[in-house]
Amino acid sequence: MDSEGFKPPKRGLFDYAMISARGFCMGCADVVPGVSGGTMAFILGIYEELIESIKILASKQMLSALISFDIKKVLRIAPWQFLGSLLFGIGVAVLSLAKFLEWALKTHPELLWSFFFGLVLASIFAVAKRKTAWTPASIAAIVIGTIVAYIVVGLVPLQTPDAPWFLFLSGAIAICAMILPGISGSFMLVILGKYEAILAAVNQRDLFTLACVGAGCAVGILTFAQVLSWLFKHYHNLTIAVLIGLMVGSLRKIWPWKHTLESIMDRHGELKPVIQENILPPAYNGEFVFALVLAAIGFGVVLLLDRLANKGVGPESVE
Repeated sequence: MDSEGFKPPKRGLFDYAMISARGFCMGCADVVPGVSGGTMAFILGIYEELIESIKILASKQMLSALISFDIKKVLRIAPWQFLGSLLFGIGVAVLSLAKFLEWALKTHPELLWSFFFGLVLASIFAVAKRKTAWTPASIAAIVIGTIVAYIVVGLVPLQTPDAPWFLFLSGAIAICAMILPGISGSFMLVILGKYEAILAAVNQRDLFTLACVGAGCAVGILTFAQVLSWLFKHYHNLTIAVLIGLMVGSLRKIWPWKHTLESIMDRHGELKPVIQENILPPAYNGEFVFALVLAAIGFGVVLLLDRLANKGVGPESVE
């Protein structure tokens, strides 16, 4: 798909409302460290359109229109309806669910992780089902993607500075991870030691911190979209295979039951786990059954969304 010749499909008001709903699903996923909004975009059938739309924002035509302050040309070139609807949905999810998810991660982590484990597990099957060309190279790409994600999600969080430049860098890295299925932008913020600070900034409306992170996100996503677009254009089959592998490897992080091996004291005096190992679930009890139910619901939600996408509710075709 060439962004210069890329033409988004014609949509009505209801279609853009559905795009916002997809954005809401992406936002819900991105708030949780371990789940990728890119995975949701992939399943919901808007992944490649998202990449191409972002790429357009950094195109020569767009930059020329911006420099000359040609607003009409900017609006004609930019897929602002699509991106605006998507960002609206993401923003609503982040602002409305940040406090709830912060509470759920502290009080009922196994239940929350169970739901998202079901989501990601079903996502792997849904994406793999769409893939048509299974070759030795694509299988190798899946294995490589799995290994990379498995290693990344096992990294130990760092103690890092709160300086504006590092907030900018954190935003750039996190946004690149966010649009990769399987690698969570929120989890990269955990690795960089900035997840809690940024979540608190959202809840407290700390505009300076959010501006620094937002600027990094803008630069990171505009740059990384060029790379992904090129990969889809020249190595589409292998790129899809790597993305499947990334989702498989990410299951290490979102396995609900863990044993903490090492913790650190954060600046608020609270113990935070830094090294954990996955363990088998405890003996059957009410919470275990509830966790299984939530995992099944998450699995079913993805299958339902995938079925709707295959019926033509705004899907992209993965060839």
